[in-house]
Amino acid sequence: MYDIIILGSGPAGLTAGIYAVRAGRKTLLIGGIRWGGQLMLTTLVENFPGFPNGIQGPELMMNMKKQAERLGVEFLNTEFTQGDFSSRPFKITADGRVYEAKAVIIATGADSIWLNIPGEIQLRGKGVSTCAVCDAFFFRGKDTVVVGGGDSAMEEALVLAKVAKSVTIVHRRDSFRASKAMQDRVLKEPKIKVLWNKEVTKYLGTSHVTGVILKDTKTGKEEELKTDGVFVAIGHKPNTDKFKGIELDAKGYVARKEVNGEDGLLKYRSATSVPGVFVGGDVHDYRYKQAITAAGFGCIAALDADKWMEENK
Repeated sequence: MYDIIILGSGPAGLTAGIYAVRAGRKTLLIGGIRWGGQLMLTTLVENFPGFPNGIQGPELMMNMKKQAERLGVEFLNTEFTQGDFSSRPFKITADGRVYEAKAVIIATGADSIWLNIPGEIQLRGKGVSTCAVCDAFFFRGKDTVVVGGGDSAMEEALVLAKVAKSVTIVHRRDSFRASKAMQDRVLKEPKIKVLWNKEVTKYLGTSHVTGVILKDTKTGKEEELKTDGVFVAIGHKPNTDKFKGIELDAKGYVARKEVNGEDGLLKYRSATSVPGVFVGGDVHDYRYKQAITAAGFGCIAALDADKWMEENK
């Protein structure tokens, strides 16, 4: 029996662990075999406060993990297979064993949807990215490509246009699915051009991206496009498949339920549809998707869980 079980080991989960154990709660963090979240796939991180010269993504996550362990968080580096939230104590199954908890924090994150084409795995973090807010700085004065046609792709292109020499949006159809307001902003930006009815089929380069192969979706004709960076913006998939009984929103993310107290003031910011289950990070946040905001949400979830346990004894 644990006071709090945390599901997920990215910035949200690890921060939640640090706050939970410092509140005196017996805490288990089930981190999965691929612990650390998306920062384990990145290289230099320059927008996480406290590191004037930046820090490598895996090193940042290792530091967070060591800090949580030193403070007393128990770790289980395996996947949980089932969560039973129908009654308390909650039951989490992992490695064939059942772990019980008075409160649970969901921090399983969301995975970027990739193109899954040749060269992608080798060049992630070497010119291939899914986050312009994170990486645009590295492409100052360079040529870039954005793949996608939704609001996320428009946002990526506009962020890049502030620093890059050029931005080319590659879209497999002849019209965007983004909102009209976002389309108007993009189409009015002189640095941005659009290649319609094209899809990226291959990345070029060995140690860094040098270009892509484009295929015309109507004629099948292929051509090479030189570029210094490619930003894939075709969406994210929240890791919510195992959360039966937890309400999800229309996009498949965990629905966050803000709860007010009797005085009408906000009481719990990170509550879910099940009392005693809280959420933090990208598994509910499809807007910001930053390491620092995930960590902040993890802090909120731990503070809410501690307060809820105190009030419910």
